[in-house]
Amino acid sequence: MRHIAIVGSGPAGYYTAEAAAKKWGEDCRIDIFDRLPVPFGLIRTGVAPDHQSIKGVARRYEKVAKGDTVRFAGNVSVGGDISVTELQAFYDAVIFATGAPHDRRLSVEGVELGNVFGSAEFVGWYNGHPEFATLDPDLSGRHAVIIGMGNVALDVTRILAKTPEEFEGSDIVAHALDRLARSHLETITILGRRGPHQIMMTPKELGELRDLERGGPKVDPGDLPPADEDADLEPGVRKSVNLLREFAANDEAYRGKPIAIEFDFFASPNALRGHDGKVLAIEVEETHLEDGRPVATGATYEIPADIVISCIGYRSSAIEGVPFDERAGRFANEDGRILPGLYCVGWAKRGPSGTIGTNRPDGYAVIDIVDEDIGTGSHKRGREGFDELAAERGLDIVTFRDWQKIEEAEIAAAREGAPREKFIDIESMIAARG
Repeated sequence: MRHIAIVGSGPAGYYTAEAAAKKWGEDCRIDIFDRLPVPFGLIRTGVAPDHQSIKGVARRYEKVAKGDTVRFAGNVSVGGDISVTELQAFYDAVIFATGAPHDRRLSVEGVELGNVFGSAEFVGWYNGHPEFATLDPDLSGRHAVIIGMGNVALDVTRILAKTPEEFEGSDIVAHALDRLARSHLETITILGRRGPHQIMMTPKELGELRDLERGGPKVDPGDLPPADEDADLEPGVRKSVNLLREFAANDEAYRGKPIAIEFDFFASPNALRGHDGKVLAIEVEETHLEDGRPVATGATYEIPADIVISCIGYRSSAIEGVPFDERAGRFANEDGRILPGLYCVGWAKRGPSGTIGTNRPDGYAVIDIVDEDIGTGSHKRGREGFDELAAERGLDIVTFRDWQKIEEAEIAAAREGAPREKFIDIESMIAARG
């Protein structure tokens, strides 16, 4: 019997469990641990609430979770409730699928000012993550600045620009919906150090800006390279750049909307300025490209900023006893191997790159490596040993059946037109299981 512990119940964790169950069938037992009482990781608290079709992938994970060989053990902190060394004593392989839940820090003067947030915390706030549900963003000002040129920056921009009616069918949490409905924003500036040819925004997400009721995109034609230079771009990037050209050409069509969404290219954040502890503006330094890299020109200007949200990347959580690459913000590993018996997968392995689907081949690949390393397994006790230790320590483990009861309660509490109303604190989640 092979005993496998997977730490993290997001896409990487469930794809890895799926791979293990398919490879070994009844000859394995797989326990998926999560520090939260609820599964699915960024599907629940990272994917934009108005992108419900993407969240539908959780149905695939449910099939894995209901299999005889896989067990969900929520409300268990690895590195807190149980150490990695203790897990290794019970399981043949411990695989970290913890994602990258922390923001990469914006290293500029004034970052400690009030109303300055990283995207992990801001996205967690409107998605109901217990760690960020009490965040208190002030949307009473007129100007927001989003730092970053990826899809997360687009998500944050779109959420800030939407009307309450446009959230119908989404699972945005009530406290965020109420705050957004009372927003006074007039401009949202998306700031990028490089140019249109270097954006990481995908065309589907970028195209959604065209359909916003009160938000209109604005691109300075002078920022766009000559059109004939688009030919060398990857097809997806070319489509995104075509959309930017469309925004620039149709400025009149968008100008009358209440919120202007302004793309500011070749602009590097230099410092945040504020008063009485709260941000008021951002100093920006102009850049130009040399061999594709942004180089500061020394010329600066200021943009008003009543709220700043930095969308510049994420880092994994270090865990005691597990080698960690501080510079890369992920576990130190070689093809998923960390140390004998320790592995990582997904963003915890490669950093925050790729789509949700990218984690599937990653999960299957790491199980091939584990299979090569552990062979037919050992005589370790697996979940039996963990359960005894958990009972000794009084751990309150939340099972997948418990999660289904929590989900039923969230669905029952949903406002009209919404699929659910999420519980935003751990105590309420645990109480809802009955």
